Amino acid sequence: MQLSVVILAAGQGKRMNSDSAKVLQPLAGRPLLQHVIDTARGLLPTTIYVVYGHGGAQVQAALAHEHIEWILQADQLGTGHAVMQAMCVIPDDHTVLVLYGDVPLIRTPSLAKLIAAADAGALSLLSMCPDDATGYGRIVRDAAGHVIAIVEQKDAGPEQLQIREANSGLLAAPAARLREWLLGLGRNNSQREYYLTDVVAGAVQAGIRVDAVQTAHAAEVMGVNDKVQLAQVEALYRRERAEELMLAGATLADPTRIDIRGDVEVGRDVFIDINAVFTGPVRLGRGVKIGPNCIISNSQIGAGTEVFANSIIDHASVAENCRIGPFARVRPDTVLQHDVHIGNFVEVKASEIGAYAKANHLSYVGDARVGSGVNVGAGSITCNYDGKNKWPTVIEDDVFIGSGSMLVAPVRIGAGATIGAGSTITQNAPGGELTLTRAKEVTIAGWERPGKFSDEDKAAAIDAALTRPKP
Repeated sequence: MQLSVVILAAGQGKRMNSDSAKVLQPLAGRPLLQHVIDTARGLLPTTIYVVYGHGGAQVQAALAHEHIEWILQADQLGTGHAVMQAMCVIPDDHTVLVLYGDVPLIRTPSLAKLIAAADAGALSLLSMCPDDATGYGRIVRDAAGHVIAIVEQKDAGPEQLQIREANSGLLAAPAARLREWLLGLGRNNSQREYYLTDVVAGAVQAGIRVDAVQTAHAAEVMGVNDKVQLAQVEALYRRERAEELMLAGATLADPTRIDIRGDVEVGRDVFIDINAVFTGPVRLGRGVKIGPNCIISNSQIGAGTEVFANSIIDHASVAENCRIGPFARVRPDTVLQHDVHIGNFVEVKASEIGAYAKANHLSYVGDARVGSGVNVGAGSITCNYDGKNKWPTVIEDDVFIGSGSMLVAPVRIGAGATIGAGSTITQNAPGGELTLTRAKEVTIAGWERPGKFSDEDKAAAIDAALTRPKP
C-alpha cells in the first residue's frame, strides 16, 4: 500500500499574537511545520501534501526547500473541508495519513501503528488520556468497547465530558473510503464547520472497523495554539533531546539547561555544562568537554577537545585534543588540526590552523593558512581586508609571531621565522630569520601631563580645535 500524507497547516493562529503564521512559530530554531514534515518524511510516503491558507505565501517561502505538494484551502471551513481539498489528487489505492502542522512532537512509532491499521482496511485514530481533556473531542465507545463516534468539546453533553479518552485529531484511512466519508459530512454543529472527526460516524454506518490507537505519551500529540503552549512544547522537546544524549553516553551538568536545535551526535564520556546551545548537525567526539554558555553550530569536534566557557564554534572542523576559549570565536570555514590552542578573546575565520599551533590571547586570524607549531602572540592580527577584498596570509611551520604584530595580507612568513613584537609586516618574511619593524624610540625631556581642564576651558579648546583652518 502506498502512503499519502496530508498535513493541515491553514489555520490563522490568532492566539499567537504574531505576524508569522502559526505553523512557522519556532521550535528548537525550526518552524513547527518543519518538524512535522521531517517526521512524515521518515515514513517514506509517496507524496506529502500541505494544506495551506492564512499566510500562505509566507509559509510556502519558508518551506520552499521542501519537495512537497501545496494545496490551497481558500475558505477555512473546518478540518474535514481541509482534507477534502487534498483528496481530489490522492489515488484511491493509497493510505492517507492526516497530520497537523501545529502538532510537532508526534513520533514515527505511533504513526506506524495508525498506518498499519489503515492498511488493513480500518479507520484508525490516535487517541490519548490526558490529565485534563478540556478542549479535546471525546472518543465515544459502545458497551462492547467499539468506537462509534467522536464528540467535540463544544458539542458534548455532561456525560460525554466525563470521558477521559480524547481524540488527538491524527488519523489514517484507505483513500477511497475516506473520500466517501468526507463527501457525506455536514455542518450541523456549533462551529458550522466540516469536522474531520465526523468521518467516524460514516465508517460506523458503513460497517467499517474503527481502531483507536492510544499513545502512551500524551505530550507527542500536544498542539500549539499560543506562546504559552509553544514554550511548553519547547521544554518537552528539550527534555527528549537531553535524554537521548544521556542515553548515548553524555553527561549533562543540568539536563534542563541545554538547547538542542539540530542533530547532535556524541561519543562516550562527553561532558556538557549548562546553557550550551547546539544548532544544526553537530558531532562531539569521545571525551569532548563543552563549557557553560557555549554555542556550537554545524560543526564537528574531535575526541578529547575541551571548549571553555562562552565560546562560539560555527561551521568549523576541530580535530582531537584542542583547547578553545574561554570567550573564543571560531567562525565558518575554519579547520583546526589536532592539539591546537585558541585562547581567550581569539577569533579565527576561514583559516586552517596546523597541529600544535597556539593563539592564546586577544588575536585575530582570518583567511590564513597557519602551519604546525606556530605561536601567535597576544594582540596580533592578520590584516586580511583592504575595504573591498579579502587577502590570504600564509604562516609556515614553527613561526613565532611576537605580541602586537600586524601581518598585512597578502603576505607569507617563512618556516621558522620570528616576527618581533609590535611589528607591521607588509612584505614576505624569510624563514629562519628575525624580522621586525620599529619606529625610533624618542624621549621628550621635560614633558608634563596636562592638568585637568574646567568644563568651560575644555569646551573652548574643543571649539578652537574643530574650527582651526586646515594647514
